[in-house]
Amino acid sequence: MNTEDTLAELLREHGRSYAEEAGITLRDKPSPLYQLLVLAVLCSTRIKADIATDAARELFRSRLRTPRVMADTDWQTIVDALGRAHYRRYDESTATALLEGAEVVLRRWGGDLRRLRDEANGDPEAVRELLQEVPRIGPVGAGIFCREAQGLWPELRPFFDDRAREAASSLGLPRTDEGLAGLVAPDELPRLASALVRSGLQH
Repeated sequence: MNTEDTLAELLREHGRSYAEEAGITLRDKPSPLYQLLVLAVLCSTRIKADIATDAARELFRSRLRTPRVMADTDWQTIVDALGRAHYRRYDESTATALLEGAEVVLRRWGGDLRRLRDEANGDPEAVRELLQEVPRIGPVGAGIFCREAQGLWPELRPFFDDRAREAASSLGLPRTDEGLAGLVAPDELPRLASALVRSGLQH
């Protein structure tokens, strides 16, 4: 199978970003960016990605879509929402992390992660470091955020983590970020990166 056919099959089978699966319509606006941060927090535990995205959907169905609403919500309500999505092993600690994280976003960036971007001044490494000021977000969580946000913030492009690059190599696709970025349009990079991660998880 040539590169073009491999790419087409990969995107056909797995080409849905994690943000899409969580019901987030990503735009460079405060609420969708915060929802992406919530998803990154949920994905930062040892829990299956589909459970994390289901948990994000449940939180958003409960109207917990902004840091102000999250911060003003009682802990048990968050625990219950996570439980409905079967996010049970880490529900209590994650509820605490979400409440504390909402306060950090409000205090540090006025509830608007575009201010975090401004503070990073175009440096993708600075973006990842600042994200890790949020409870539960470590290098993996920061990477998840950047992988999904690269379609919005050009300075993050291209971003593929080790798992995505390994999957690309196993499929005979380019092994470098730049090589992979040459396969799709810039706004398709999150779909490609997510597709590679999903493909890798199946093997």
